[in-house]
Amino acid sequence: MNASRTARERVRAELIREITDIARRQLATEGAVGLSLRAVAREMGMVSSAIYRYFPSRDDLLTALIIDGYNALGEAVERADAACARDDFAGRWLAVCRAVRTWALAHPHEYALLYGSPVPGYAAPQDTVAAAVRDTAVYGRIVAEAHRAGRLTPPPICPPPPAIMAEDAEVVRSLIPDVPDDVITRAIVAWTGLFGMVSFELFGQFNNTITHRAELFDHNMTCLARLLGLPE
Repeated sequence: MNASRTARERVRAELIREITDIARRQLATEGAVGLSLRAVAREMGMVSSAIYRYFPSRDDLLTALIIDGYNALGEAVERADAACARDDFAGRWLAVCRAVRTWALAHPHEYALLYGSPVPGYAAPQDTVAAAVRDTAVYGRIVAEAHRAGRLTPPPICPPPPAIMAEDAEVVRSLIPDVPDDVITRAIVAWTGLFGMVSFELFGQFNNTITHRAELFDHNMTCLARLLGLPE
């Protein structure tokens, strides 16, 4: 019985992998809005009713794709950070920024699913949160560890954050523990700057304008590292 159950589990896992692979190809041709369980079933040679045993709705399939995407990006960022010396905080920051850009350029449609326009009628469930914060946890760890080591020296160019932001800062502090509010607000600027650069490149805003995109990216990420106060 155990062997039979294991075999069934392997078959189920393989079918789920095939379904999500086909769905990712659909993202490239139809976009998230056009994702269709019936179309996936048709490509697999499966009756449409059978696919609902694996994904009861299109939203369930979207959720699986989103979790897979966040986990893949998070893994890329974690690997990039692990390859750096622990006390090279600026180097770690630049490495994880490059990892985000590299992953996004290699997986543009998955990146668009995660960071592009919201899919009408879809609300991401709580199940996506753990995967979604994997990469953010790495950025937060770099900043928190630099602060703890006494090597975070933000330049005095920004005004103090508005007092009304204190409650929001407390939420973000779960990812950047033991840092003051002004460091948290700078980190938010840096994170949004990173994804803004990637999105501008990926979604065509740099077309006919910026040719040396990798060089501009590295320069801007270095500027953001200085804003954070990461040591040179």
